[in-house]
Amino acid sequence: MDTTAAAPKADRPEFPDGYGIPETTKGLLTWADVEPRLEKSLHYWISSVRPDGTPHSVPRWGVWLDGRFWYDGAPTTRHTRNVELNPAVTLTLESGTQVVIVEGESVATRADADGFGVELSTAFRKYADSAYAPGPDSWSGEDGGGLRVITPRRAMAWFAFPKDCTRFTF
Repeated sequence: MDTTAAAPKADRPEFPDGYGIPETTKGLLTWADVEPRLEKSLHYWISSVRPDGTPHSVPRWGVWLDGRFWYDGAPTTRHTRNVELNPAVTLTLESGTQVVIVEGESVATRADADGFGVELSTAFRKYADSAYAPGPDSWSGEDGGGLRVITPRRAMAWFAFPKDCTRFTF
């Protein structure tokens, strides 16, 4: 996989008056401040949209690798059926104070057992203590083993709100 992607553009998000968001770029986070949290996290939340327009959120295991979020699950789940119709999703971590929010699209994919499947399998070892350890061939079948990837369009993060509140555009 390509690991040479450029860092996203960082700027201030727009908030209503009264939130105290600084008007300068001083104190912005860098993507290097944020991405390790996506890589190290064990628990993620993905929100999608049901066919009737109502939201749906689900906790997921997955891995942040090569600038994208990789996860798997049965194609028959509500989440997968949602994103097959509307791929727009929001990915968040668990904390409400150490915040990382990623907006993007979720699409079905596969990983060859001899290539990227090895990298994915290695990254998923972080769940070995939870008895989840997919092998390199887990995502190479016709249906890709339910493998999906979220490619980010936008992200927002803060660790000391409001002074470091940062928006990233990919």
